[in-house]
Amino acid sequence: MEILQVAAGDGRLSLTELDERLDAALSARTIGELKGLTADLPLEGMPPQARDLIRIDQRFGHVTRTGRWLVPRRMEILLMFCEAKLDFTDALVTHNTLDIDVDLRIGGNLTLVTRPGILVDTDGLTRSRGDIKIRPASDPGAPVILRVHLTGQSRGGDITARSPRRKVSESLRHKPRSIDS
Repeated sequence: MEILQVAAGDGRLSLTELDERLDAALSARTIGELKGLTADLPLEGMPPQARDLIRIDQRFGHVTRTGRWLVPRRMEILLMFCEAKLDFTDALVTHNTLDIDVDLRIGGNLTLVTRPGILVDTDGLTRSRGDIKIRPASDPGAPVILRVHLTGQSRGGDITARSPRRKVSESLRHKPRSIDS
């Protein structure tokens, strides 16, 4: 399943194909059936194993993870008077959950830029101040490739999960529909 998720993250499998192969992997009874699901996917170029824990302790300034980065299994994030942005649009996801323990102090804001198939759960978060805005990705029917569980506390920081912003050229192409009278 991990190999299939990485292949989908690399663009070697479509979301539909990933969903079909994951279903087949879950119902497989033999190793041969599993091997058939990944036989057409080269193993070279596989990313290194994800780290178990990444810690971010930042006071003042900005922290950004964008582009091609390997999503760890767990993160501990302490922010004060700064902003952190984790952009998952091109990130390599090799497992299905990411636990993030946050400690957001005054002025510590966390933004998660998601893509279809990434769900953000804030049920384990304690908030005394600050806003939490979770906007689901644009394709609600996409198979789930990563569940992000946020726990910890926000004592004055905002948490936002959103889709990537469209480029100006993309916005100009999407003209509003005209209503015929």
